[in-house]
Amino acid sequence: MSNHPIPQGKYVPAARFGSFVFTAGMTARRNGVPIFTGRVEKDKPLDTYKEAVCQAVSNALAAAQNLLVENEKIAKVLSLSVYINAEDGFTAHSKLADFATDYLCEELGDSGIAARAALGVATLPGNAPVEIQIICAIE
Repeated sequence: MSNHPIPQGKYVPAARFGSFVFTAGMTARRNGVPIFTGRVEKDKPLDTYKEAVCQAVSNALAAAQNLLVENEKIAKVLSLSVYINAEDGFTAHSKLADFATDYLCEELGDSGIAARAALGVATLPGNAPVEIQIICAIE
């Protein structure tokens, strides 16, 4: 997965203040190209969207890690926000967000478990199915 998320507008992939890193919202892009587009449909299996969720959270984690200096690491993901471009009637927001939490735990262990919001939205940039933002503490 990409180690350098490519901004799709006038912003930085992540910003650091002291020991905190805030990422921009990341969609499921690989090398700047969407790997999945369209709304999340209530009647499709959730696994349909797993790769998109994992790519988006991978991009967010890479953006945060790109701001680390030698001998630093992410001590804790403090906040995980998962925005879902869901059709009317979709209610499994938390289950889709679990894919992101699982990915972060695979990469960071228990430090990947964060306070979390899973939100349904009317649209997302580029018709992305998900957009993910993280806030991390660095040590």
